[in-house]
Amino acid sequence: MASSVEIFETHRPRMFGLAYRMLGSADEAEDIVQDAYLRFSGADREPIEHPAAWLAKVVTNLCLTRLTSARVRRERYVGTWLPEPVVTSGGALGPLESAEQRDAVSLAVLVLLERLTPTERAVYVLREAFGYGHREIAGVLDLTEANCRQLYRRATAHLAAEESRFPAEPERQAELVASFLTAARDGDLAGLEKVLAEDVTWYGDGGGKAVAAPRPIEGRLKVVRFLLGGGRKLLAGLRYTVAEINGGPGLVAWAGDRITAVAAFDVHDGRITDVRAVVNPDKLDFVRRQLGGV
Repeated sequence: MASSVEIFETHRPRMFGLAYRMLGSADEAEDIVQDAYLRFSGADREPIEHPAAWLAKVVTNLCLTRLTSARVRRERYVGTWLPEPVVTSGGALGPLESAEQRDAVSLAVLVLLERLTPTERAVYVLREAFGYGHREIAGVLDLTEANCRQLYRRATAHLAAEESRFPAEPERQAELVASFLTAARDGDLAGLEKVLAEDVTWYGDGGGKAVAAPRPIEGRLKVVRFLLGGGRKLLAGLRYTVAEINGGPGLVAWAGDRITAVAAFDVHDGRITDVRAVVNPDKLDFVRRQLGGV
């Protein structure tokens, strides 16, 4: 008979993916998963016929409790709040083989999920990311199946206006981000105009702990001005690597061995439509552990 540790470890990646999608925080997701492990290891195993379902229910309900306090913290957050980025090329959030799967873990969609109530978010994540039926979701949340259907309709209505941000092949996205980086570092106005959409928006999350744009910068002209002005100073002296961030193209900024920023890019019709740059050092811990930075 497999031990509790062995059983749990087979489900750990899935539980982390669930918690992260619920919370938008990798560090908090790890805390939730550890709490779930302690509960599982201390539980009577005999009545647990399906460990995956048991763990999903525990993790989901722990996340619902955590979301209540998280919302209060985010209301007090200094500047623009963005989710914690995750490098996904190694499967940290599960398989991301389709555009829909990549889109579902993008920073853009995770920000949109903040509009939902905690219960709507749970229903949406369980349905869309994990393929749960409404009956299964009802069992996880202790709701009626009809109620779950209604919550799912509300959630999808909130998100219905969003288009897929990743229609291009990953190789093309990486090339576009590399071109953006070269143009930004060289101060190449024409190069930036070529890769940025006219309605591009730049979001910066410093959390009051690092220099970032205090508000979203909207429009190609303003974003270019930012990049060729103060933004160019921030780029100077740093090393950059292209990475898959939350299922899409991204950049990781390094000062020596220290990761100082992670940027995720949304691409549509061959141009960059949104850039979400996380420079809050507290939100870079998980990426540092993934990439071996300090």
